[in-house]
Amino acid sequence: MVGAAVSECVVMNWYSLRVISGKEEKIKASIFRELEYVPEIAKGIEEILIPTENVVDIKNGKKQVKKKVFFPGYILVKMDMSNENKFFIENIDGVMSFVGPKASPQPLQSNEIDRLIGSIDSEDTDVSDIEIPFKVGDSVKVIDGPFKDFDGLIQEVNDKNRIKVNVNIFGRPTPIELNFNQIVIAN
Repeated sequence: MVGAAVSECVVMNWYSLRVISGKEEKIKASIFRELEYVPEIAKGIEEILIPTENVVDIKNGKKQVKKKVFFPGYILVKMDMSNENKFFIENIDGVMSFVGPKASPQPLQSNEIDRLIGSIDSEDTDVSDIEIPFKVGDSVKVIDGPFKDFDGLIQEVNDKNRIKVNVNIFGRPTPIELNFNQIVIAN
């Protein structure tokens, strides 16, 4: 009876896991698939998270929302760090190791995980409400920053805050990245 009471009071912490970059979703799915066969280990793993952000990309005048991974090559896992659980996770295809000194997993601090989860929760905003005042090919004038008073052409609109503009520096077109509030449409 004492053993049963102790096993129910398991403290779960968040850990960062190094994985093959670009395969985060596939590895997360593999972990969940493998957990179906080992219910005793599944009890020790509460949540798996891939920090992402929504990025608005404009191509051919059309808005597209894409998910972009915050930290390529990393997955966050909330789990009980037992030897069995650690061994199970590290033996999933695509998983390299837990983050920590000398292969000793280091739990994330609560303020770190709160910041990450907070930024993920804030992404539930409706992206269709974003009004982007510029489009690729627009002629603009830089009004703020080190390139103030330069003229250029918009090459790419990355998301709601950043755009790539080609300006002429020393007679050569040079791409620079600016915020929307640093440029205006040139007359």
